Amino acid sequence: MSFALGPRASSAGYRLAAFDQIGSTNAEAMLRAREGERGPMWFVTSEQTAGRGRRLRPWIAPRGNLASSILEVLTVTPAVAATLGFAAGLALESALAKLCVEAALRSPGSDNLKFSLKWPNDVLAGRQKLAGILLEAEAVTGGLAVVVGIGTNVVAAPTDTPTPATSLRSLGIDVGAEELFAALSDGWAEFRAIWDGGRGFREIRRLWLERAAGLGQAVAIKSGDEAIEGTFDTIDEQGCMIVRTASGELVPITAGDVYFGSAASAGAT
Repeated sequence: MSFALGPRASSAGYRLAAFDQIGSTNAEAMLRAREGERGPMWFVTSEQTAGRGRRLRPWIAPRGNLASSILEVLTVTPAVAATLGFAAGLALESALAKLCVEAALRSPGSDNLKFSLKWPNDVLAGRQKLAGILLEAEAVTGGLAVVVGIGTNVVAAPTDTPTPATSLRSLGIDVGAEELFAALSDGWAEFRAIWDGGRGFREIRRLWLERAAGLGQAVAIKSGDEAIEGTFDTIDEQGCMIVRTASGELVPITAGDVYFGSAASAGAT
């Protein structure tokens, strides 16, 4: 089976560049943008050898996992473009939920799995990380080149992540990277249309909060040597996490490693 766009993505005018192996789909997408590609275009592989996540952490996709990046050139500010990451999380969660229902027909019980969205850029299965999202942007002729990378553990998961990781195979979900990508591309077309250049972020925010991991729970955010503890209250209109401290202060968080529940105290140390 080879990579192909889903029917909704195809009819919406998305294009696809698929690779047997590549260093980084995000790097390839941004290189194409610098060379004049304006998208919307997907870059996808089932084996990525030099990918990266947030804070320059490596994100390697062994053969059978899914590394995918969507490139669009937009006329929005970087702050507005950053909110596209929430649409990406919704697109992947929607694709996974759809595939779980289909997988249940082949393997009863797999439809009981629940996925959630961990601020700012993870998709969880239970308490384990299943996917990560990395958004990068660069000014080019005609606007802002925005690349949203989505890496999903299909057949294998890393062992050295801050949040314990898992894979679809470990969860008993029998799907391939190609099948997942088709569903993801359709999910992206749906939620990208809702986002609508940032004008629909209020709805994206509402949908994201319905699926948010740790909402209302104890949380610690660590950034460098600093740590903030409190309760995960909401996300604001810019996509910042809002933490309610013990004193009742509402603190907006723009970046950091997030720890929930019993892991919050450990993460803050």
